[in-house]
Amino acid sequence: MNHCKINVRYAKAFFSLGKEQNRLEILHQDIGKVYALCRQSDDFMQLLENPVILTSQKKEIFREIFHSRISELTLRFILLIAENHRETEIPGICRNFVDMVRADQGIVPATVTTAEKLSGDTMEKIKQSLEKETGKKIELTDKVNPSLIGGVVLRLEDLQFDGSIATQLKKIRSAMLTK
Repeated sequence: MNHCKINVRYAKAFFSLGKEQNRLEILHQDIGKVYALCRQSDDFMQLLENPVILTSQKKEIFREIFHSRISELTLRFILLIAENHRETEIPGICRNFVDMVRADQGIVPATVTTAEKLSGDTMEKIKQSLEKETGKKIELTDKVNPSLIGGVVLRLEDLQFDGSIATQLKKIRSAMLTK
């Protein structure tokens, strides 16, 4: 079976349950934590992908990791995925669920990349400015890339605005070489 279809089916089922029980916001936060762990921890991803570790052992590890971090409903969902031997699909299921919640609530993801970490106040000002410009609710994340030297790269939906010093220097260099 197509892995993408599996991801969507699980995510859609959990999304529907969240809407039905009026708990979508809590489930969104929970799945965000699970998804963040998938993206940030190579050890966790190795656990998901390791066929030698028994399902019962994986479920116990999931309980230890998540019991105090996510709701009981979300934990049961993660355990169900493991019982069905679909734990390798958890990152895709999480991504699809988050996308469904964003679409349902009219949230637009945006990423701001800078050479140094931005303060919380600066992030909030950028978020408010984007919300005012677009008329939509913005979910803003930040990334640090020291190779930018300075300036900012903003990605909003399918658009990217590159105001980094590194890009400006490349443009100047390119213009000088063509003359």
